[in-house]
Amino acid sequence: MKTYFRLLSYAKPIEKYAIPYVFCTILTVIFSTLNLALLIPLLHTLFNTGEGSEVIEKPEHWYSIIDFFNYYAQQANILYGPYEALQRVCYIIVLSVLLSNVFRYFSQRIMENLRIHTLLNLRKAVFDNVMSMHIGYFNNQRKGDVISKIASDVQVVQYSVTATLQVVFKEPLQLIAYIVFLFAISVKLTLFAILVIPLSAFIISRIVKRLKAQATLAQQTYGNMISYLDEALSGIKIIKAFNGVEFIKDRFNNENVKFSKISRRMVRRQQLGSPVSELLGVVMVAVILLYGGNLVLSESGDLDAAAFIGYIALFSQVMRPAKALTDSFSNIHSGIAAGERVLELIDMRNEIKDLPDATGPDSFNQHIKLVDVSFSYGDRQVLRHVNLEVPKGQTVALVGPSGGGKSTLIDLIPRFIDVDEGAVLFDDKNIKALKITSLREMMGLVNQDSFLFNDTIFNNIAFAAEDASMEEVERAAKIANAHDFILETPNGYQTNIGDRGTKLSGGQRQRICIARAVLKNPPILLLDEATSALDTESEKLVQDALSKLMQNRTTLVIAHRLSTIQNAGKIVVLDAGRIAEEGTHMELIANNGLYKKLIDMQQFGE
Repeated sequence: MKTYFRLLSYAKPIEKYAIPYVFCTILTVIFSTLNLALLIPLLHTLFNTGEGSEVIEKPEHWYSIIDFFNYYAQQANILYGPYEALQRVCYIIVLSVLLSNVFRYFSQRIMENLRIHTLLNLRKAVFDNVMSMHIGYFNNQRKGDVISKIASDVQVVQYSVTATLQVVFKEPLQLIAYIVFLFAISVKLTLFAILVIPLSAFIISRIVKRLKAQATLAQQTYGNMISYLDEALSGIKIIKAFNGVEFIKDRFNNENVKFSKISRRMVRRQQLGSPVSELLGVVMVAVILLYGGNLVLSESGDLDAAAFIGYIALFSQVMRPAKALTDSFSNIHSGIAAGERVLELIDMRNEIKDLPDATGPDSFNQHIKLVDVSFSYGDRQVLRHVNLEVPKGQTVALVGPSGGGKSTLIDLIPRFIDVDEGAVLFDDKNIKALKITSLREMMGLVNQDSFLFNDTIFNNIAFAAEDASMEEVERAAKIANAHDFILETPNGYQTNIGDRGTKLSGGQRQRICIARAVLKNPPILLLDEATSALDTESEKLVQDALSKLMQNRTTLVIAHRLSTIQNAGKIVVLDAGRIAEEGTHMELIANNGLYKKLIDMQQFGE
């Protein structure tokens, strides 16, 4: 229940919906019950019309509801005649049915608004928390599983939890109303009936007992399917190039079969609840018929025929709210299972966040320094006691064998990850004492993986700069050597570039990314293998754009080719997480060390 109430907290302000829902539901229950209870005066009006008809006295007690109905039906019979009385009873029944349906419509509409409101809040909370997580979190998660939780699991939660809320309030109320009227008709018969109901509840509870475990497994399996689907669509070229289509098909289909088997078992149990409860209901009605019929036929006069027919009509409806409650508790298990997965995502805490007294920075004036920095991914140490200074206005290039820690070092500066030991200083101030958003505002990033959004060229360049004008975007594109090819696209700057920019070449995508960094106009640049994946012609254009971008800026660049690094103010050679050498290009060549060997092989990379 703790999970249920936590999920329900996302319906706040719930009173906005609960108060009108309670009002409409109470009136729905009252009029729905009256629809059937009014059958008794209708039958009395039809059958007690002769001269020997029994005279009904006005009841003395307010709770003698059925006697009041019969009394006023008989008075109408005396005043207006049998047919007129019958007409009036029919009018009242029609009015009661109309009102019950009007209030049912409003209660369902209010509950639907509550469901949509809950979905909005829950999905917003999940997505906001996921987007706030540090970069390292995503390295340990299946993207498809996260997508499944945000999309599918939240959907399951909203239907099962809000539907249960609706059932849990309305159906017990309806059940109580029916039982009150049943007691008003015959206390003996109702007490007998109540003794039979617990048997039905026990049998149904046994059926639904294992549903929660199955629902949890089903949600996990569905998450795996989404992960496989995401990998299949993202890596379609590699899959086809390595003739891995059948392997990928089998992997997805095996998980699909597993999900289908679990779903089939769940549905079997869920669907079993309905026919079993219906069968038990019919058995109970048959038993009530035998016992009630005996009361009618006996000479004690405890129950007359009209009241007995009305009783059977009412009792036949008692199983409907009971059945709705059973079905609801069958379905709530899948909602709770999905809810636990969603709350697990919401409860994840960002390990990299601002300190309470974090400030600035508002400007960059001196340098960035790494002081005795160490970092590990689990048991694998990537950086070991690194000391490095990047003075303002200087270009510092990072080179070294693959796996040396170059990309990890760059990720430390904007606090994508945090150091295990040591400190990163920004103008002699520990970056942990600075606001993360303000720190990253000082930096522009261009990666080897030129990520673009499925949007227009203009919106990709102006990303996160909502007030950027067309003139500013064009100026940035010209500096990035992108303006000319943009004009050649079908709609210029308004051309949609497809998923991840697939409608553009690698060099074009990279120049769009550079234009995005130019428009931001940061004082610090972080370049991670920005030209490594390009052909010679594209590299020349991109390198020229980078040169323009790097002018009068502090730049930390992971170098892949000689053209990128030979003019750097300082070159740092990283090997196995340590700084092996540092100096200018000519100084390092003269040292005849690792750098000279790498230059000869022209193999730099992360």
